[in-house]
Amino acid sequence: MQNDGAAIILLVEDNPADARLLVEALRERQSPCTVARVANGLEALAYLHGHEPYASAPRPDLLLLDLNLPRLSGRELLARIKRDPALGQIPVIVLSSSQDADEIDACYALHANAYVSKPVEFEAFSAVVQAIERFWLGAATLPARGQA
Repeated sequence: MQNDGAAIILLVEDNPADARLLVEALRERQSPCTVARVANGLEALAYLHGHEPYASAPRPDLLLLDLNLPRLSGRELLARIKRDPALGQIPVIVLSSSQDADEIDACYALHANAYVSKPVEFEAFSAVVQAIERFWLGAATLPARGQA
């Protein structure tokens, strides 16, 4: 975890039910992190670049990315983030229901930091989210946070 306060996770997820499940899984673990959510790739770019209405939003420590997004696909968003020198260091974890080998390979080719399949059942989903939180916000040392 960052030593300058609670970690910030940017969740890029268009499904409100999946977003609620993720927040609930973190709450079960009593994680001190803050989750900011946007519903599509264009909103994510606005958040990351500090455009309105996210002008005062802090840079996230970790980005959890669903691939099937409206307006700008998760893969295209991943490519843009990793090409951008100002954003490329933010760890991006793809959290997708797809287990397609070509999809997984494509995400790693775009420099995803990890690809995690979303389990359907809450208990399994919760365990996956908690494992992500334990590793990325507990064990891993993340880049310094700055303004987006």
